[in-house]
Amino acid sequence: MASQDQINSKRFNLEKATNFMRQYRDPDSRELKKLSANQFMEVWSHYDKDGNGYIEGTELDGFLREFVSSANATDVGPEAVSDDMLVELKACFMEAYDDNQDGKIDIRELAQLLPMEENFLLLFRFDNPLESSVEFMKIWREYDTDGSGYIEADELKNFLRDLLKEAKKINDVSEDKLIEYTDTMLQVFDSNKDGRLQLSEMAKLLPVKENFLCRQVFKGATKLTKDDIERVFSLYDRDNNGTIENEELRGFLKDLLELVKKDYDAQDLLDFEETILRGVDYNQDGKINKKELTMILLAIAKHNQEEDSSSA
Repeated sequence: MASQDQINSKRFNLEKATNFMRQYRDPDSRELKKLSANQFMEVWSHYDKDGNGYIEGTELDGFLREFVSSANATDVGPEAVSDDMLVELKACFMEAYDDNQDGKIDIRELAQLLPMEENFLLLFRFDNPLESSVEFMKIWREYDTDGSGYIEADELKNFLRDLLKEAKKINDVSEDKLIEYTDTMLQVFDSNKDGRLQLSEMAKLLPVKENFLCRQVFKGATKLTKDDIERVFSLYDRDNNGTIENEELRGFLKDLLELVKKDYDAQDLLDFEETILRGVDYNQDGKINKKELTMILLAIAKHNQEEDSSSA
């Protein structure tokens, strides 16, 4: 005869199978319990079934149904949320949590939604995303201390330590916690699972406010004006010395590379830099001046127009 413990355990497993979110709620108050970094990862991995970095489409429907129905004291299945209710629920939910309004939940948005350890949550609190890819490349250079072209686990740990120090102004995170956070961040952002972050993976962890080259002016048939070019030049020429160089150049090239490639590493950026400079850097100083930038921007606009007309 089965013992009470076995029955309870079986019931728990059954509930877990029926509704994944139920295990994270307090059985009496039905409130969500505070999640550790590892538990947060369990939730994320469970609902981001295709591992593409978003909870979207049917994944999002499944999450919302289970999130809501798990609050019931009685063990109701996710089907308790009707289709009509789901549509209404999704609209309210996305208005509250889908900060970038792309119709899906990314890891940062989920982190705002679930109750989590305060320190771990701070790692996702980019209330002030980086102004541009120039700032991103400066941070990249600072933490890729061995110049390998990757942010390895120990370098990532240093980055997270500094991030927490800056957010809290105190250093009260234990080494064990930092290691746990580093492992979790690698699980989330290391898409190709090589145990380190390449450029495009780090770019997801540390987002920039916008890719300037995605602006409307480069997309339609509108003609690029002198003012447009001046504006883009000043966005990348952060020190106002009249040329785009070093991290400014790499920030510009990162934005340019992102238009054509989703996954890229430091070597891709280097190859790209060589190709671009070979085409436009006539004075071969390894920098881009206004005239050279104009040639690149006109080429982008022309390419986009050709793509638009071929898909029309």
